[in-house]
Amino acid sequence: MPTGKVKWFDAERGFGFIASEDGDEVFLHASALPAGAAAPKPGAKVDFGVADGRRGPQALSVTLLDPAPSVAKAQRKPADDMAVIVEDLIKLLDGVGNGLRRGRYPEKGKATQVATVLRAVADDLDL
Repeated sequence: MPTGKVKWFDAERGFGFIASEDGDEVFLHASALPAGAAAPKPGAKVDFGVADGRRGPQALSVTLLDPAPSVAKAQRKPADDMAVIVEDLIKLLDGVGNGLRRGRYPEKGKATQVATVLRAVADDLDL
């Protein structure tokens, strides 16, 4: 089976193209994708069979080999920067913990700020 990378795929129209390792462009129809698979992203590596269609080679029985490189991971903060952010977060949570030990929850505005910071750090870590 030849392999290649998805050049582009339009989920609304249900088709796109694969750039095969041979250098050929192969038509990719949504019906050739595995059942229940999400639309492939550009750069996703695929295995596929080829048949001659009306307008040239057409992909059959496409198998997604690996997901496309994550844009989010490429934009991830450096580990040194995240270490500083996590240390600051620990100090922030320590202050909240001390208040809770004294039987006091943080005020609404402060609690909202802490929750927002926690979500942002969690999103940065969970890429």
